[in-house]
Amino acid sequence: MNLNLQPITPIPVTTTPRLAMIDGLQARIHECLAPFVKDEPFALLDFPNIRNVGDSAIWLGEVAYFRKHIGRQPAYVSTGWTFSEASLKRHAPSGPIFIHGGGNFGDIWLGHQEFRERLLKRWPGRPIIQFPQSIHFGNPGRADETARIIGKHGNFTLLVRDEESKHFAEKRFDCRVILCPDMAFSIGPLEAAPPTIPLLAMLREDREKAGEHNLSAYPDVPVEDWITEPWLPIRISKLLGALGAAHTLDGALIRQGLFDAAANQRFGRGVRQLQRAQAIVTDRLHVHIISILLGRPHAVLDNSYGKIRRFMDAFSGGTDLVYRASSLPDAIQWANEAAGAAHPMK
Repeated sequence: MNLNLQPITPIPVTTTPRLAMIDGLQARIHECLAPFVKDEPFALLDFPNIRNVGDSAIWLGEVAYFRKHIGRQPAYVSTGWTFSEASLKRHAPSGPIFIHGGGNFGDIWLGHQEFRERLLKRWPGRPIIQFPQSIHFGNPGRADETARIIGKHGNFTLLVRDEESKHFAEKRFDCRVILCPDMAFSIGPLEAAPPTIPLLAMLREDREKAGEHNLSAYPDVPVEDWITEPWLPIRISKLLGALGAAHTLDGALIRQGLFDAAANQRFGRGVRQLQRAQAIVTDRLHVHIISILLGRPHAVLDNSYGKIRRFMDAFSGGTDLVYRASSLPDAIQWANEAAGAAHPMK
């Protein structure tokens, strides 16, 4: 398939006003994806039916991109666990398959990787586009197996979120590799409610945390993560989302309504957490991204394999809303100063 791919315009990492940065990253996303968006049915697979708010932000950005640039939804959506080959053939018998982006390309989150590889093995030659990912393999043999599967497929496009992932993929994989911002930026700027607390520490509790953060010296700083949720609101949201499309009697639209409602519920929960604070300390990539969308100053520590630093080096480091902290005390000191310089809380 000749896509007539053009060189991607580099984005200089300089101090950039927030709205200009978001506009520039959205333009870059479209520059990366435009060759693959056609007037034909397409699928979007591996919906993140998990509690992590960041994955829902990515999904909503992906859906927002399609809505803006082609004016319609995917013909078929699924999670990795509920995927149906028969449903894909019925709703999108040809055309591209897009795979949800994030930070699960590699051997940390193997369920997502194994699903991705099953798709590549089952549909050789069909256009499969991986939305932007960060790559991390701890086992070189596992990376070799992925390379073998990609090479046999023959029509895979891998979008990556940082230069290190791009270098790794270009060296190891026989496919198109394109450097592209995270899809959550397609959501666009968000209007934040007035803050109610000076400082919030949003720190990982999962397997990507870089180490234990001791906040005993900061008893007044709330410490939270966003991977827990009450079960009732999400179930009600899913039900209402499905009911909203039930009149169509179209299973694909009902499923899309359910997924979008769940993602909006989780994303809204995360936004409400973050907008409470005048300034934020975090080691989560999407706390960083959503803080930019909200216009909240934040100090950034890194995750276990440098994912946030790598992304900021490529795209989002050039704003005075963010500070690259060398330690937790350094991060809290900067965030306290940023909170003190902000407008008084209402």
